[in-house]
Amino acid sequence: MRQNTFSALKIIVLGTLIISLFGDTVLHAQTVQLSDKQNNQLNTMKSKAVAYLQGIGQAEDGSFSGEAGPGITSIVTVALIRNGIIAEDPAVAKALNYLLGFRRPDGGIYQEGSLYRNYETCLAILCFVEANSNGKYDEVIERANAFVRKIQVGSDGLVARNKDEFGGSGYGKHKRPDLSNTTFLIEALRAAGASADDEAIQRALVFVSRSQNLESEHNSTKFAPKINDGGFYYTPAAGGTSQAGETANGGLRSYASMTYAGLKSMIYAGVDRDDQRVKAALSWIRKNYDVSENPGMGASGHYYYLHTFAKTLRALEVDQVQDADGQRHNWRGDLISELSRRQKRNGSWFNARNTRWLEGDENLVTGYALLALSYCRD
Repeated sequence: MRQNTFSALKIIVLGTLIISLFGDTVLHAQTVQLSDKQNNQLNTMKSKAVAYLQGIGQAEDGSFSGEAGPGITSIVTVALIRNGIIAEDPAVAKALNYLLGFRRPDGGIYQEGSLYRNYETCLAILCFVEANSNGKYDEVIERANAFVRKIQVGSDGLVARNKDEFGGSGYGKHKRPDLSNTTFLIEALRAAGASADDEAIQRALVFVSRSQNLESEHNSTKFAPKINDGGFYYTPAAGGTSQAGETANGGLRSYASMTYAGLKSMIYAGVDRDDQRVKAALSWIRKNYDVSENPGMGASGHYYYLHTFAKTLRALEVDQVQDADGQRHNWRGDLISELSRRQKRNGSWFNARNTRWLEGDENLVTGYALLALSYCRD
């Protein structure tokens, strides 16, 4: 996954180049190295977290928090592999075998009766791609890839392109698409080998663009002009929803986890850095740079945010972000410091301030944290 994705996403070609993205906002390319202290912190955190997952977090059947379905097991397994644990390691091998038990005749990989078929299958695709060094899981990935394409809104031609839900993916009985599910779809498709101009990815980009608070040729929803700050929210579909709430005029508030997810999705879909959508998202990020919380949501979804934050900035291939006050931030150093101070003695993390979205689950949150750390070096 790493090789396919990042070679396709290269947008900065000289390691010392500083690229002006819009106005006086700059992202600084790969020039900053981790200090010895930061490297030591990263190594210590990683070792403790891996030991926790291998020794405490995993159940006998190979699952991690299996009561929540296969999704957490996929996240944790990817995190272990990305942090140097090989697919043949007993803990990883047991987890992969556990996930294979969720394969369905339709190609999906999800719990029987699940309302989260896209989410669970996309995470499984990411997992099996990471473990697929010898082609062992080619058929599993191919069939799962076909499944998530089939359930994308608009793939069957029955939903018009001008509908707010077009191109998205979601979960629940109402099948309302949302940005979180859609960004997992794009990531899974890219991991499975799709190019940026793939038809399904370009359909998804339509939905992603409509989830941005930016009035443009790509977004004529009723929400687009109400806030217009360049950030992203959960979904414009089914009447629109932002987990950060609404403004008095009915605008859907932007928040960081969805803004980074939206920006990452645009980069994966081949949107150029000079595009107004990317510039507007980066402007929002500049004004709301923070690792101590999920800006716009406080402590809610903090670790989901941190892993999305790290993956997005790694995809952009930058080391520093200049905030609205002109201060340059070494995002890797900031992330390492934040995670170091929040890791528990047993090596795990959990969101002690807000357990919303399962962030009271140590396996899930430790998986998020390890994924975030993996992008500090990848």
